[in-house]
Amino acid sequence: MDKDCIFCKIINGEIPSTKVYEDDEFLAFMDINPAVRGHTLVIPKYHCRNILDTPENVGKNFYNVISKVSNAVKKAFNAEGIYVFQQNENAAGQEVFHSHVHIIPRYKGDEFGKYSPPRLKVEIPEIAKDGEKIRQSF
Repeated sequence: MDKDCIFCKIINGEIPSTKVYEDDEFLAFMDINPAVRGHTLVIPKYHCRNILDTPENVGKNFYNVISKVSNAVKKAFNAEGIYVFQQNENAAGQEVFHSHVHIIPRYKGDEFGKYSPPRLKVEIPEIAKDGEKIRQSF
């Protein structure tokens, strides 16, 4: 735990939250600045900065919990879809430096994300080169 981390304080009960799921390893709670109604955060109880430094033993069950919470959010809000995202480091927009995933209910025709950046037009050979760069980085 990090004594200065707001999410660690939520885990420890020092800051109130609206919890929707909890087990020995993870906590899910409502975002207090939601993008839409039902915006939920899932965090590991172990303090790690983001996915880039999340230990394997902590991350191994993350996907299962995200799936479980996503299904509950979808059902609770009668959503047509679920948007799941995570930001890692300042350049990606991360504001709280404790690994977390956002779960946001989505509906056909909603305005959420309407102003996202346009997709790049990249030729297949260039995409293949990019893929090779990633493979060589493991």
